Amino acid sequence: MIKNIIFDFGDIFINLDKKRFAKELLDLGISQEAEVNLPILNEYEMGLISTEEFVAFFEAKFNVSKEKLVKAWNSILLDFPLNRLKFIEDLAESKKYRLFLLSNTNDLHISWIQNNVGMEFYNSFKICFEQFYLTHEIHLRKPNVNIYEFVLNENNLIAEETLFIDDTKENTVSANTLGIHTWNLIPGEEEVTELFTKKENLF
Repeated sequence: MIKNIIFDFGDIFINLDKKRFAKELLDLGISQEAEVNLPILNEYEMGLISTEEFVAFFEAKFNVSKEKLVKAWNSILLDFPLNRLKFIEDLAESKKYRLFLLSNTNDLHISWIQNNVGMEFYNSFKICFEQFYLTHEIHLRKPNVNIYEFVLNENNLIAEETLFIDDTKENTVSANTLGIHTWNLIPGEEEVTELFTKKENLF
């Protein structure tokens, strides 16, 4: 029986446009897949370098201004549907499950979200969770297995009593190796608000 639910953030609660994001970066000459860029992208997502260092890297390497980089970087972020906030608020209020958020994110993205959805909305969302784990704050990232071990150990969770919801297959596969139940939610086809019908066999 599921007692704990760990949620991803992007494309689970806030909508993302990953294709536009990749295009905007490519228009600046930056490829997410290029091996030369992967270390800096991963380090930034894990909070191992500051926003200033991140921006300076691309200014120096690609001659991209901070303004253009930040605009392209935040182009992935879209809207946060109100029905998803209502869903998690109701779930938190029910007190039936321990709720956690675990998101690969970074300082620029979280700042954009706070500014654009508003701090009142953001805080209403954040307080629904017992722990709100952002990778740039805990210096770990998905799909590395140690991030799931960290969440389990930190909160005394039993893997077999835990469900992890994420839109990236690589992340759910990794979590599942520890015995965590998973739902690889497909954006545009499935909604987190459908949790108890899509995964009713677990509850």
